[in-house]
Amino acid sequence: MKSVLITSVKVVLPGNEFDQQVVDVFIEKGKISKIANSIEVADKNIEIFDGSGNILSIGFFDLNANFGEPGLETKEDIASGSAAAAAGGYTAVAVMPNTQPAIQSRAEVALIVNIAKGNLVDILPIGAVSKNREGHEMAELYDMKQTGAIAFSDGNKSMQHAGLMSRALLYVRGFGGLIIAHPEDASMAGGNKMNEGVMSTYLGMKGIPNLAESLMVSRDLYLAEYAESPIHFTTISTAEAVDLIKKAKAKGIQVTCDVAAHQLVFTDDEIVDFDSNYKVSPPLRTKSDAKALIKGLKDGVIDAVVSQHTPHEIEFKNVEFHIAKNGIIGLQTVLPLLIKAGLNEQQIVEKLAVNSRQVVGLTLPEIKEGEVANLVLFSMNENWIFDQESNRSKSRNSPLFGKELKGKVKLVINNGQIIKNA
Repeated sequence: MKSVLITSVKVVLPGNEFDQQVVDVFIEKGKISKIANSIEVADKNIEIFDGSGNILSIGFFDLNANFGEPGLETKEDIASGSAAAAAGGYTAVAVMPNTQPAIQSRAEVALIVNIAKGNLVDILPIGAVSKNREGHEMAELYDMKQTGAIAFSDGNKSMQHAGLMSRALLYVRGFGGLIIAHPEDASMAGGNKMNEGVMSTYLGMKGIPNLAESLMVSRDLYLAEYAESPIHFTTISTAEAVDLIKKAKAKGIQVTCDVAAHQLVFTDDEIVDFDSNYKVSPPLRTKSDAKALIKGLKDGVIDAVVSQHTPHEIEFKNVEFHIAKNGIIGLQTVLPLLIKAGLNEQQIVEKLAVNSRQVVGLTLPEIKEGEVANLVLFSMNENWIFDQESNRSKSRNSPLFGKELKGKVKLVINNGQIIKNA
């Protein structure tokens, strides 16, 4: 990549020596060459970006994204998913094993690692806990860890078998692994399609109660405590789950959790028109749940925010609500949603770049002279339109498609590469 000078930019990175300072940052041969109040360059080949009014931080890292490769490349492949991630400010993405075949052995892990080699966006596979994500027999966890899996999860399938979850927690403890749980009691959820509440009653639809989530969170907290093993809950959606995890942390249980960005802004009220773009799992909850989730983020109970990027072909979403697939594309819209939810720049960097890496034990990039440049430049105030022209995903299943959003990623640098958003 060409040498790059970013001028008059505000650095936001908790614990960094330049945190909250406005500086110039010079990047040469993929590394941060110099940081100073003012940097003069004479070489006309150096690309200069005016960072005035913008934020510079380490690149975002997503703990929960779904790419279709292998097997479901018509939804999203690693190339298109990486492009969407970079446009959203991400320099690294953890991909869930919701593929065909599932990421369940060293072969699938190695495939993803090798395909993604050399990308601007680092693609980090999460291996399945059980074979075929069926919840019956444990997959090859240690082999996957050795090949590059950063954690283990059955993705959008919740582990219903308590015994298998307990054994998995005990097993990964021996080699420093992490189980990521999608908490939902299937017998309580009953295969229903939206949140149980006033809106489901009004629409005449059977709902999924908050209890379906809190029961499973409670069970897995007991199992993690028994196994003395860490556990991470992904995409929690209820006030009850926030409260349970808060108490567990106070008790000393090794628990972390994240929330999908759309759960902070959208509620089950959106479903009044049966727009299938609002159909997600867990379902959109109530305003009081969204309020509790935002409070949990600001209080530090919820460690990270994820995109839960879930692309689908049009034939899976442009159908009646009750038969539509769950999920929305989210990699490019997380930043605007967090701004809309009321998070400030410091909280956004903590939840998208710092804590997400700490959950899975990744080394934090640094904004420091001599370090490899792993950076995102973004605006908290600039508007843009999420449409066919700006969308980088193969899919377009998002309730935000065609809308003007506030909060724009301007520049992403990683692995000696740079991507600019017009």
